[in-house]
Amino acid sequence: MSTQTPSREGQRVPEVSFRVRENNEWKTVTTRDLFAGKTVVVFSLPGAFTPTCSSTHLPRYNELAPAFRANGVDSILCVSVNDTFVMNEWAKDQESDNVTLVPDGNGEFTEGMGQLVDKHDLGFGKRSWRYSMLVKDGVVEKMFIEPNKPGDPFEVSDADTMLAYINPTARKPDQVAIFTREGCQFCAKAKARLTELGYDYVEVPLPHTIRSRVVGAVADARTVPQIFINGQHIGGHEELEAWSRQAA
Repeated sequence: MSTQTPSREGQRVPEVSFRVRENNEWKTVTTRDLFAGKTVVVFSLPGAFTPTCSSTHLPRYNELAPAFRANGVDSILCVSVNDTFVMNEWAKDQESDNVTLVPDGNGEFTEGMGQLVDKHDLGFGKRSWRYSMLVKDGVVEKMFIEPNKPGDPFEVSDADTMLAYINPTARKPDQVAIFTREGCQFCAKAKARLTELGYDYVEVPLPHTIRSRVVGAVADARTVPQIFINGQHIGGHEELEAWSRQAA
């Protein structure tokens, strides 16, 4: 069960130094370096490589980073009671280019925030309770602390909740994916058109051994490209052209 203290809204973040490893060299980063004169979103979680942290919490903050930046956020920090080597490896394994992973190895920052909890039953020792916060020039404006329930609740510290607090009408990045195959001229044309339209798409190349089954199951189609935008199946290159004209 969580033992987190009440919210620290209106208070300054604790003065802490973090030992980090960059380019095979030790470096000290302070809370002043991270927060002074900046608008910062922080989310903290129980541990690197753990399921919810890896599958949802970190990736969604990374995905929504452009929307946060467009709404005045200078940086996004992920804090965990892990050492810098673990955090560095986790960063390599994750979609985290837009997030700074902060190793609170001694738990000093987490304890200062009142969020250090005992997870000895899981073999974790002292870890952070899951929470997020908006910090302006070192002062906590808003905190979303997960409810006091057994286990690891994940209900309010997510990226979408934080973005909605900052700006309820914030535009989120489009989610675009395209199924392709090697040497497909129509796939090349479709990708070029998506780029012209300003979409940052994810390409899913399919080998011939599974291509027809995948596009058949997902898109009720037999050929590539097959394009999806924000959950909508657009179709192939010609359908994309027609869709883009209607959307203009």
